[in-house]
Amino acid sequence: MGAAVQQPGGGGGGRRRRRSRRASRPMSEINVTPFVDVMLVLLIIFMVAAPLLTVGVPVELPKTAAGALPSDNEEPLTVTITAEGAVQIQTTETPRDQLVPKLRAIAAERASDRVFLRADGAIPYEVVMQVMGALNAGGFSNVGLVTDIGGPTLDGGDR
Repeated sequence: MGAAVQQPGGGGGGRRRRRSRRASRPMSEINVTPFVDVMLVLLIIFMVAAPLLTVGVPVELPKTAAGALPSDNEEPLTVTITAEGAVQIQTTETPRDQLVPKLRAIAAERASDRVFLRADGAIPYEVVMQVMGALNAGGFSNVGLVTDIGGPTLDGGDR
């Protein structure tokens, strides 16, 4: 018996071969590498942009030597007293006569009674105490005063 060599042009007597069905079918596999690349880029963008989205009310906070309070999982409620004396809950300005009812409604929805009070350093002590009384009447007994670090330590030195 002899071995035959097939010609690449299909030289089988002038007959043309039909293309196989496999060659005409579209590829049914998905290349996921571009999707992974896009998702990683989006993850990095959101990780960088997320801290920039938590913009508060601009307030000149007093400086103290106290350390930071430990944080919990729930986003803290922040009440701000601006230099003009306006009171804001998070970023929404609230008239003082409506402060206690709004705080009661917020306290009913929250699991934590922690609230952070930010007050401009130029605000009189009386105004801060009035807002702290409203916070207590509204159901928030755990009030943290927000300050900047690096102030005097009252022992004669600065930090």
